[in-house]
Formats: sequence, structure tokens, C-alpha cells
Amino acid sequence: MREYKVVVLGSGGVGKSALTVQFVTGSFIEKYDPTIEDFYRKEIEVDSSPSVLEILDTAGTEHLVNQQSFQDIKPMRDQIIRVKRYERVPMILVGNKVDLEGEREVSFGEGKALAEEWSCPFMETSAKNKASVDELFAEIVR
Repeated sequence: MREYKVVVLGSGGVGKSALTVQFVTGSFIEKYDPTIEDFYRKEIEVDSSPSVLEILDTAGTEHLVNQQSFQDIKPMRDQIIRVKRYERVPMILVGNKVDLEGEREVSFGEGKALAEEWSCPFMETSAKNKASVDELFAEIVR
């Protein structure tokens, strides 16, 4: 069985923990409780191939659910590339909370354009209604 180590990064309040918990347990966290750091493990099967995901859910820096969180991810990626000394670090750019369409400040096109610039996939999800959550983690394995 192949193992994958996954780190979930982003600003505080963007739904990193909610997304991870929805995937691992199938439940949605209603109340925002800032994460220090949590570790999860889940076995999945993707394309008839069993895998194990070890997921590190990291702490965000502040409570942001808007355009600023989109800007904050850029220096996070730059730091990963500096530490890894490798430009092609595997990643997926995720726009979460698509269920809050009326509060959207980052368009699908903006997310897609940044993902293309970084040569990585882009997905929009909702931890609340489980939209594309399983697909996101399956894409990590692919």
C-alpha cells in the first residue's frame, strides 16, 4: 500500500480543519476552533489502488476568508520552494467554502490562473456540503 504525506496549509479560518475532518470522518465542524496542529490518517482506494494518506492539518495565522487569504498563500508556496530547493513541489490549490457564493471575493478564474502559473491543479470545495472533498484527496493520490 502506497503512503502519501499531505500538509494542509492556508490562512486561519479558510476551512483547512473542516475540509480535513469532513474527508476523514464524514462530518462537518460547525464551530470555528483555531487549530494548533492535528494529524490524521486515512486509507483510501483510488483507481483500484489502495493508499494511505497521512494528513497534517496546520495552524493558520489569522482568521481570513477573503481575498487576503488568496494573497497569503503565495508567500507560503515561496517558502516551501525555498526550503525544498525544488520548484516543482507537488501541490493542489484549493478554493474552499464555495457554498458561500454570495461572499465570494476570489473568482474561479483567478484561482485557475494562479494554479496554471504554478503548474498545479485547482479545485473548489465545500467542507460544509462535502462538495468535491473526496475528489480533492483522490487527486492528491493521482
